[in-house]
Amino acid sequence: MIKTYLFLIGAIFCEVAGTMLLPASQNFTKIFPTVSLAIFYLTAFYLLTFVVNKLPIAIVYATWSGLGIFTIAILGYIFFKQTLAWQAILGLFLIVIGVILVNAYTLKTV
Repeated sequence: MIKTYLFLIGAIFCEVAGTMLLPASQNFTKIFPTVSLAIFYLTAFYLLTFVVNKLPIAIVYATWSGLGIFTIAILGYIFFKQTLAWQAILGLFLIVIGVILVNAYTLKTV
């Protein structure tokens, strides 16, 4: 089970890295950021193939997208100086709480 969640964390990391490279690709005109983001996205999906065999796909996708959104919002604040209203920050924390609850009370199929 731990291995499954490590694959999920790896997939989240790769998806976030790919998304963070989107501005650097400048509409896919810069070759290195474009190739890098493609590799990150492909790796994320590859890792997800192992996870969906062990956990329900709805739980996998909710976790992957929820934690990805939360992480990208934080990294956008750090690297791109983007700001969020307090309501948006509250919503992001509610996403994290929801991900925790969904994973804590889901039957594992391992």
